[in-house]
Amino acid sequence: GVSVESILIELLAPTARVLGEYWEADRCDFVDVTMGLWRLQEIVHELSAKMPAATRPGPQWRALFTPMPGDQHSFGAMLLDEIFAREGWFTDRLSEASTPEILEKVSSDWFDLVGLTLGCDSHMAALPSLISAIRSVSANPGIAVMVGGRIFVEAPARATEVGADGTASDARLAEIVACGLVARVTRREFARG
Repeated sequence: GVSVESILIELLAPTARVLGEYWEADRCDFVDVTMGLWRLQEIVHELSAKMPAATRPGPQWRALFTPMPGDQHSFGAMLLDEIFAREGWFTDRLSEASTPEILEKVSSDWFDLVGLTLGCDSHMAALPSLISAIRSVSANPGIAVMVGGRIFVEAPARATEVGADGTASDARLAEIVACGLVARVTRREFARG
């Protein structure tokens, strides 16, 4: 009787966070964390296969999710992809993509939203230039960019500091925030047209 979304957001996402905390506290080594996250990803795949998302009517927005280049863990991007797809978005996800691959994707395909996940603080310095580059090459001149990860949960104001349009503490809230961001841009473009 528990929804897939609840399992993803209230069980699997916190488990991934605990693995990250164990890594930082040296309670788990790299192999343990990697294997744990791999198993969590397998659970997401199994749940998705057994209980596929229902097709929901809606605005048919498109989103791309990817971890920051160099970030080795893509679990956050995977959860976002699954939650947004279940809410009726057309989604795409890149894993272990380089900056040129991300920029090629947003320049060649129309996306209303790009979601960047950050699992490691060391990639924070590259984030503002990546967001700026995404905006400059995007096929959608009004693209919204959201960022997520532990660093933004702890300090949400950092999202605007790096040039993003928003952030959220979990995937469910991210979808709600994204709807507001994309709807705002759509209304603004409609008013101009």
